[in-house]
Amino acid sequence: MSVAARLAELGIELPEVAAPVAAYVPAAVHGGLVYTSGQLPFTAGTLPATGKVGAEVSVEDAQGYARTCALNALAAAALAAGGLDRIGGVLRVGGFVASDPSFSGQPGVINGASEVLGEIFGDAGRHARAAVGVAVLPLDSPVEVEVTFILA
Repeated sequence: MSVAARLAELGIELPEVAAPVAAYVPAAVHGGLVYTSGQLPFTAGTLPATGKVGAEVSVEDAQGYARTCALNALAAAALAAGGLDRIGGVLRVGGFVASDPSFSGQPGVINGASEVLGEIFGDAGRHARAAVGVAVLPLDSPVEVEVTFILA
């Protein structure tokens, strides 16, 4: 099944690629891979929330934002690769969680990204991963995710 068909089956519509907030491109292709820049959970051009997970932002909401970040990354990768069906799978996910100092559940938050990629790609969505707590992210976003995709 094609990636586009799988997204349709899941009822997932990819967003427009978010404009970079600094001097970089949303994704770059090299050597059979597509590397995405860190993606924030932009929805219709705006962040749905700001602040630290474990304080102003709930774990459940942060998981949803990580999911949105992963879908934004897939949209950026598809644009860079020349089409959605040129994306064959996922190699690695890097997740960053703006965390209250007492919060230690970063892996659970980044599961929001990992799980949606697994739903979309099946076994080809299994990936290596890092989930890192940080003091602050760009624009005070609670979550940022970067993904390395494999070309089909």
